[in-house]
Amino acid sequence: MGSGMMASPSFVFVSGGGGAGGAGSLSITTVPAIPQRLPMVADGVRSPLGSRFLRFPRNSCVRRLLFLHGHHRSLSRRFICGMSNSDMISQLELGKPDEKPGRGSRVNGVFWILLLNLGIYVVDHWFQVNTMKSLYLNHAWPQWYQFITATFCHADWNHLSSNLFFLYIFGKLVEEDEGSFALWISYLLTGAGANLVSWLVLPRNAVSIGASGAVFGLFAISVLVKIRWDWRKILEVLILGQFVLKKVMEEAQASARLQGTIFGGYSLHNINHIAHLSGALIGVLLIWLLSGIPSRPSAQDTHGLRRRADST
Repeated sequence: MGSGMMASPSFVFVSGGGGAGGAGSLSITTVPAIPQRLPMVADGVRSPLGSRFLRFPRNSCVRRLLFLHGHHRSLSRRFICGMSNSDMISQLELGKPDEKPGRGSRVNGVFWILLLNLGIYVVDHWFQVNTMKSLYLNHAWPQWYQFITATFCHADWNHLSSNLFFLYIFGKLVEEDEGSFALWISYLLTGAGANLVSWLVLPRNAVSIGASGAVFGLFAISVLVKIRWDWRKILEVLILGQFVLKKVMEEAQASARLQGTIFGGYSLHNINHIAHLSGALIGVLLIWLLSGIPSRPSAQDTHGLRRRADST
């Protein structure tokens, strides 16, 4: 066979012929391999040995297969021929192409964040490794990496437990809509930003730890990324938004009271309300900045633009 021709596998057909007494007799026919680049004709294919045409009966299994061979090469084929006395009924089952999973079908990023928070807590509190204290944000002498590492550290189990719960709920929502990379960026930027604001506002004898700033950032982001003209998304925004708005308002009021205790010379509270409020605000700012960047058009939009261009 010449170059440029790829032969497809041979096919074997089982046909039944009417015999004496109505008993069906079997005959086996082997169809040779059909070159994929041979020109198709109405009744068969052009023979590679000459100008003759290989013709087949109009309703034969071979002819139906040749038609599908020319139009559905990319699909998997399963040809089943059943015999009932002298009649042969063909059944064709076409395999569906592999469906690619959507962006939110596999959620892994949030689980890695949860494991990292759990692992640091175990090493810090159960094994009591002293070097883990260097990951805390020391306001007196802060290191650049402490603004990030402090978001994975927690004071006790109650502190960790509440943050893990909200991280799982709202982190999963963000990852399902925007992907794992966006989740990690949102967590790190809102957490580090909340620690930076805390360092600027709180006195130098304070130490900041916890993922609460990042959690409040995910609160805001999970709601804002769902704002679309879809009744399901609107319902999600209403349900999640009322909870997030209530939490943010509580933190704003607590932060105002905390400012009075700081400048009045009294002792500080254990809860860093400044980090909570600033984390939510940084989440809003992040979404606002990213909304100004033009997004890549989807395949559906591209197809629509091509159709309009063709029509003009």
